[in-house]
Amino acid sequence: MNLQLDDLDLFLRVAALGSLSAVARERNLAVSQVSRALSRLEASCGRQLVQRSTHGLRLTDEGHALRELAPRMVDLRDELQASLGEGGGVAGWVRVSASGALLQGLIAPSLPELQARHPALRLDLFTDDRLADLVRDNLDLAIRTGPPVGEHLLVRRLGWLSRSLYATPAYLAQAGTPDTLDALREHRLIVSNSVPQMNRWALAEGHGEGHFEADGPLRVDSSAGALALVLAGLGVARVLDRVAAPWVARGALQRVPVAALCGVPLAVHAVMRAERLRLPKVRACLDHWANLLAGG
Repeated sequence: MNLQLDDLDLFLRVAALGSLSAVARERNLAVSQVSRALSRLEASCGRQLVQRSTHGLRLTDEGHALRELAPRMVDLRDELQASLGEGGGVAGWVRVSASGALLQGLIAPSLPELQARHPALRLDLFTDDRLADLVRDNLDLAIRTGPPVGEHLLVRRLGWLSRSLYATPAYLAQAGTPDTLDALREHRLIVSNSVPQMNRWALAEGHGEGHFEADGPLRVDSSAGALALVLAGLGVARVLDRVAAPWVARGALQRVPVAALCGVPLAVHAVMRAERLRLPKVRACLDHWANLLAGG
């Protein structure tokens, strides 16, 4: 069996995106090049890996089996190139998972400088408030807030953010402005329906070690969705201060002055498989985001 790892890499993207044309657009290739790579891989394996039909692409049983094993082979290639100093330094794709709030408040604003510094760097971004499966989803990094999780994963603290309660001026004018936890319970709170732990709101320093158990008439599955509901004047939600700042400056949002829930510090961690830290492209992203957080 004579497998070409570049073909294997393209196969993984076909499996993830479900479309040859989508992979071609992502990698700036002709569709015919992606198709030939897939055909070469099938010929090397002696098996059909993908069933093609008018309804799209579907992995065969053999394709699913290869999808489980292939990331390890591609990872080993990348690690070998890094250890030998090959690959031209910081270059290639980095697959990153983050919540919508972190994408908006940290990652997206950082990209112009990051990619200007490393023009050959490419980022594949996935937004989800839940912790992704790094192996199953073939991810290099997950950027997360809160306590780190994962027994067999490497965790690096990048820095700190803070979050507070926000609502629109119109909502507060109509419903009143709460300034205590008891008063807050009478308001329309926007909470998570996908990550129950996110509804246990940590208290600011000096206000005890417990949590405020948030509940309300509106639930949403993402931090980006919560922000949209707040901006629509539908209630009060916890928002990263860095995300809320532009909306506050425009007068669209207002901080809700419940001192126990204002400016609560939140650790930001990068979670990864240990071997990924050896890759220059991964270290470049981590260092850039850590420096950004250190600078406030």
